[in-house]
Order: sequence, then C-alpha cells, then structure tokens
Amino acid sequence: MAIVENTLVYKDGETVLEAFFAFDDSVTGRRPGVLINHAWCGRDSFVADKARKMAELGYVGFALDMYGKGVLGTGPSENAKLMQPFIDDRPKLQQRIKAALNTVKLLPWIDDSNIAAMGFCFGGLCVLDLARTGADIKGVVSFHGLLSAPENTQGTKIKAKILALHGHDDPMVPPEQVLAFQQEMTKAGADWQFVTYGNTMHAFTNPMANNPGFGTVYQADADRRSWMAMKNFFAEVFT
Repeated sequence: MAIVENTLVYKDGETVLEAFFAFDDSVTGRRPGVLINHAWCGRDSFVADKARKMAELGYVGFALDMYGKGVLGTGPSENAKLMQPFIDDRPKLQQRIKAALNTVKLLPWIDDSNIAAMGFCFGGLCVLDLARTGADIKGVVSFHGLLSAPENTQGTKIKAKILALHGHDDPMVPPEQVLAFQQEMTKAGADWQFVTYGNTMHAFTNPMANNPGFGTVYQADADRRSWMAMKNFFAEVFT
C-alpha cells in the first residue's frame, strides 16, 4: 500500500476552494470516490484523516472545502459565522457541494459512476442536501448531521441511498426533527436507513469533543459502530 495525498484548488464561481485528497497508488485502474464534508470549523485535519482512511479502503477520499482556501474557524463563535450563511441559503450550500462533486468526477483515478459522500455535523447536512437535489450518486452517509430540510427540494426524487448515524441525546437534533427527516426521506422515495446510538450526544466521532454543556461529547463505542456501519454501506452501494 502506497497512500498518495495532495491538495487540489478548484472554484465555485469566483470563490477559490482547496480540497485534500488521498488514494492508494498500488491500486490499478479507476476506483470509487468518496466526498468528505467537514464540520462547521472548515476543512481541517479531521477530514484529511478520513480521506486517508478512505484511501486505505481502496477508494479515493476527497475532503472538500465549503468555505474557501485556507479558511478555518478558531472556535464556536467564528465557526458559527462561517456556517450560518449556508444554513440561511441552502441553494448556495447545494451549489458549493456540487462544485466539489463536479471536480471529483474529473480526477483520473475515480470511476465517476461510483461516487458517494459522507459528512460530519454541518457536513452531514451538506451531503444530505446533495442527495436532496437528486444528484446521481450512489449514497451519502451523515455522521451526527443536522437534518432540517431545505425549502427548494420538495418533490425531487432522491436517487442516492441514505445512511444517517445519530446520537439519541444530540441536543442539536430534537426527536421531532428526526421524525420529520424520516418522513421526508420516505416521501422522496429514498432507500434510507437511520441508526440511533443510545447515551450519545452530538459530535460523537470527534475525540476532541468534550463539552457536555454544549452537547458535543466523543463516544468511542458510537464512533466505532458508526464507522463499521459506514464501511458496510459503502461495500453495498459500490457494486
């Protein structure tokens, strides 16, 4: 195994973005690609590590950029300011992640008929919105993602298979939002799965999360179990 990693500059309109990608150079031919959408802080080392892990599984991991080259939040207040424009303007969010999808399709190592996406927290919302637009991709995985529906995708059939991995005690996604999401997925004709982990709060995959008052706490069992669920899901959708 020889993991190759690099960065790639691409654009959404006039906004310059920078992705991090990784692949196993010992694999011959084209292979599936996985878009990886960061949390509210921006494209950081957390998603870069996930891209490397995707490469180890035989895929191309592509950690996309929603905010702009070199833009990273330094704490909750700044992170919220970076994220909020996309929460307020979901078409803008959808256009931004589609720019990453269009870019990844051009990479010479990727089978462009075998692309999926995964995301964490805000990134979970982003990849779910990509699916909500009817994007022709194999599947999306949301890890402790925000679930609220946009207003511009009603009536659109979801082609991607959906796997949402959720902490039961996540204060940012109340039970009524979970139910609304499940009803939305059913109405859109999606092949969806929703896995809930008990005694688990928001950000359960992030070892640095340790703020019970804010609702973000790492949970090792949920982290391990959700990663296994994701691996099984990708093994299914990449056929």
